[in-house]
Amino acid sequence: MNFPDDSGYSNAAMGHHRRAQGPSIKEAYNEGGLKAGAVHAARIAYDILSRRKAAEEGVARLARVLSALDLTALGVGSTLGVGVYVLAGDVAKNYAGPAVILSFLLAAVASVFAGLCYAEFGARVPKAGSAYVYSYVCVGEFIAFIIGWNLILEYIIGAASVVKALSEYLDSLLDKAISTQLMEWMPMNSPHLAKYPDIFAFSVIMAFSVALAFGVKESTKFNNFCTGVNLCVVLFVIISGSFKADTKNWRIPASEVPHSETKNFGTGGFAPYGLAGIIKGAAVCFYGFIGFDCVATAGEEARRPQKSIPFAVVASLLIVFLAYCGVSSVLTLMLPYYMQDEKAPFPFVYDRLGWSWAKYAVSVGAICALCSSLLGAVFPLPRIIYAMSSDGLLFKFMGRVSQKYQTPLVGTMVAGFFTGTLAMIFELEQLIHMMSIGTLLAYSMVASCVLLLRYERTQSQQRSAEPLQFSWRALLKQLFNSSRLDTPTRLSSMLVSALVTFYGVWCVVVMSLVSRLGGAALEGGGGALLALVAGAVVLLATLVAISRQPVSEKKLAFSVPLVPWLPGLSILINVYLMLNLDHMTWIRFGVWIAAGLIIYATYGAWHSSERRRTLDAVQLAELHNDSQTALLQTGLSQHALG
Repeated sequence: MNFPDDSGYSNAAMGHHRRAQGPSIKEAYNEGGLKAGAVHAARIAYDILSRRKAAEEGVARLARVLSALDLTALGVGSTLGVGVYVLAGDVAKNYAGPAVILSFLLAAVASVFAGLCYAEFGARVPKAGSAYVYSYVCVGEFIAFIIGWNLILEYIIGAASVVKALSEYLDSLLDKAISTQLMEWMPMNSPHLAKYPDIFAFSVIMAFSVALAFGVKESTKFNNFCTGVNLCVVLFVIISGSFKADTKNWRIPASEVPHSETKNFGTGGFAPYGLAGIIKGAAVCFYGFIGFDCVATAGEEARRPQKSIPFAVVASLLIVFLAYCGVSSVLTLMLPYYMQDEKAPFPFVYDRLGWSWAKYAVSVGAICALCSSLLGAVFPLPRIIYAMSSDGLLFKFMGRVSQKYQTPLVGTMVAGFFTGTLAMIFELEQLIHMMSIGTLLAYSMVASCVLLLRYERTQSQQRSAEPLQFSWRALLKQLFNSSRLDTPTRLSSMLVSALVTFYGVWCVVVMSLVSRLGGAALEGGGGALLALVAGAVVLLATLVAISRQPVSEKKLAFSVPLVPWLPGLSILINVYLMLNLDHMTWIRFGVWIAAGLIIYATYGAWHSSERRRTLDAVQLAELHNDSQTALLQTGLSQHALG
């Protein structure tokens, strides 16, 4: 008798699967020793990690009705939010001073590169979806899980940070009444947590989650209204602030900059914290551009995706950057950077100017924008959890759909509770850093996947059994493509995979050196300069080697220009911004990734739908072979009797 295992497969099916894969690890070890066993184990592990999801055929394609203007409006509405009302004051005071404009510019450039890579990734899959779906179809299961796990972090932290900003804005309007009361009742004396549990933020996020769980859907009209109010308030801030602008606030001498034992406000001037402060500020400002990727996911609905998607990505980011640039310029011209309020800068500035009416007008716009952003952050979270649960990579109960409300009820409530808890116990700045690091990693992985897929063999080539001609001489020849191959081979695809992996690791090494030795190199230090130049030469040589390889012949609706240079630069900038985040952010992020890897190793890899599909296919093949054998034996016995 065959008993099913935890995944629902019988022992016989598992046996068939092992036979289909070839000898077991133990058999390979017995036949060829330790090396053969290790190679076979690595091959099995690679097959598991690189399982691809079959693209769903027969799915009705969406009508191509969105123009470039529609896509641009979609990108602006999804992106312009917390960055305008919170980030400008925080980054100006603590990181970059008036040079916060340059921080926003660097973050915008990194976002444009990431957006173009995201657009090509979406063009490879004949259906709308997230980076998780794209990577599962195009790259493999493990990379898809990591990207999906980071998307969950992005949505959870995004919702938590927006509701935290909303709570702090309302608290500012009420003259700190909420925070003062909660600090008296429930103080939290921890250096790595908030000063008090934000019960209001927890209540709001749970209310939104309950509404979504019970089928209340996002209102397009409400979103459009909030976006319109948001843009009007941004224009009002820029115009009204320009009347009180004073360029002296960008030329404050070092002697007038206050210093205390706990806080150093730099050296004054336009960039009081130097180049390092501008780059650290950019790592935080990157949060303000998260949301534009929704433009890339609408590629199936765009009329001319080859032109409209890159135009909409660049145009929406340009509009958002101009809004951030205008707002942060006016903010630092109205009031010295060291006097800014990190949590609610505009009400504070207008209070100092004696414009109380303007304070309330701006706060109404901020609340509208934050409510819209909160809906945008909470709404996709159950979708990604449902998608991963349906694929078996997360616990099945998380994606269970309520028969009555037609929503993933349990997953929505669990995600809402977790989001509310984070908003309750962490400061806004800590949440923004966490979101930035998760999104930067996801964008880096998308750019890496674009490189891998651009140089991989097509499906028709993969079906043909091509022997791998591996030798050191062949590898060196292929490194420079001295044979001038036009179509990718197994060797060229494997070489590109190795080069992209090496490039990612070397980016971390070089950017770490830049962070540590950049100051010494600028001052003329010979050793530091030599180390940085050597690292840069290796990076360039790696990209040159990748560019020499034959390119896939697959035609796409949109392709990233200047491959591999543009995706390579995107990875480099993203890695540098990640390394400029504080160590506690890395520790929190490490805990999140470790938890995800444990879930994948203990549950996802064993309950994957693709594993079930593979085992079912093996069972059918074995059944087909057994039936053929039985028919053959029956025919032979009848022939013998005859």
